[in-house]
Amino acid sequence: MTATPQFPGEQGAEGAFQRQADAFRDWVTEDGRSGYPAEGGRYHLYVSWACPWAHRTIIVRRLKGLEAVVGMTVVDPIRDERGWAFREGPGHSLDPVNHFRFLSEAYQATDPQYRGRVTVPVLWDRERGRIVNNSDDDIMRMFNRAFNRFTSSDVDLCPSELEREIDRLNEFLYDNVNDGVYRAGFATSQAAYEQAVTRLFDALDALESRLSTGRFLFGERFVESDWRLFVTLLRFDLVYHGHFKCNLRRIVDYPNLFGYLKDLYQVEGIADTVNVDHIKRHYYVTHGEINPTRIVPLGPIQDLRSDPGRRHLGAGAISSDRAARGA
Repeated sequence: MTATPQFPGEQGAEGAFQRQADAFRDWVTEDGRSGYPAEGGRYHLYVSWACPWAHRTIIVRRLKGLEAVVGMTVVDPIRDERGWAFREGPGHSLDPVNHFRFLSEAYQATDPQYRGRVTVPVLWDRERGRIVNNSDDDIMRMFNRAFNRFTSSDVDLCPSELEREIDRLNEFLYDNVNDGVYRAGFATSQAAYEQAVTRLFDALDALESRLSTGRFLFGERFVESDWRLFVTLLRFDLVYHGHFKCNLRRIVDYPNLFGYLKDLYQVEGIADTVNVDHIKRHYYVTHGEINPTRIVPLGPIQDLRSDPGRRHLGAGAISSDRAARGA
């Protein structure tokens, strides 16, 4: 039996999911030399509460106190063959900036020849009427650095002295965990699925060990890597364990990872960025090839507000050689 791929253009010959590259990679900079100067009210963020890539940018926007600087509009969590849509509903709305009905209109306005999959997040330039960037990696860094004169937040999610180590760990997290759950869930062959799941749980085991000696991935302060991991851990027991068949273990079965997840969730303002209803309805209703009944599970019952039990863990950054090994 041959399974139907979720995204045929991103499926390899052996049944492995191969995510498309981000198409728009211009940068907003503090000095404006890029052609996109940091300005209050000029840029707008299109996101989905459901998407982990978009969720990362929502989190950085919140931590950096940029809500009044960069606007944000949330799409409907239910995506059909027309793609992400702007509709009125609980937690999502019409587009107040361009009055687009579908996010694809933003892509076509920027590049009429664009034929790839339409994804979130999107950072839109209201002045030039085009997408600046659709890479969550870039948008996180822009929000962290380019808009500092517009905010009183002193949060720095990528300190210069840790940047190389953060980049190495981010690559490990993306390859094995963040995209790893999708490589398992979107696999169309047994071999591709098993390879992805094995790599995923090897990585989770390594992260569980790493987090036994530090409150966060680099000691006692959170950085960009922590939020990259957070968005996947948050969705794991809700969606990936069952829907994507990542079911060797749950995150609740990992004492350090589960405590770490709760610790991050309880950071001021973060719970406001989490919409469990959107997350569950998006995955279980949108992925008809994986869940043809489109029934949304009621569970699991998960208390992320209980004591994480991690504040006693030691300070200090993880050593460079350990970060270079990936976990």
